[in-house]
Amino acid sequence: MRDGFGAVVSCQVRGGAPEALSSAARAKLFTRATSLGGVESLIEHRASMEGPYSYTPQNLLRLSIGLENVADLIADLDQALDG
Repeated sequence: MRDGFGAVVSCQVRGGAPEALSSAARAKLFTRATSLGGVESLIEHRASMEGPYSYTPQNLLRLSIGLENVADLIADLDQALDG
């Protein structure tokens, strides 16, 4: 990520699905979507996409990091996760 390329990372928020979904909704620069082919930053609650039998932790968020300014993305995640 340091050399200008995007990446996919995930994190687990405190709590469960409601807290993860709230955090994703608070993000302003990250688009709530599933895709790996674009240059924009995305955020998704993976378990919701996989359905009721998902093995993915309910508090996991997957982030596809795009080409936006890194400081802006960090600030956006900071406010989204602290909410």
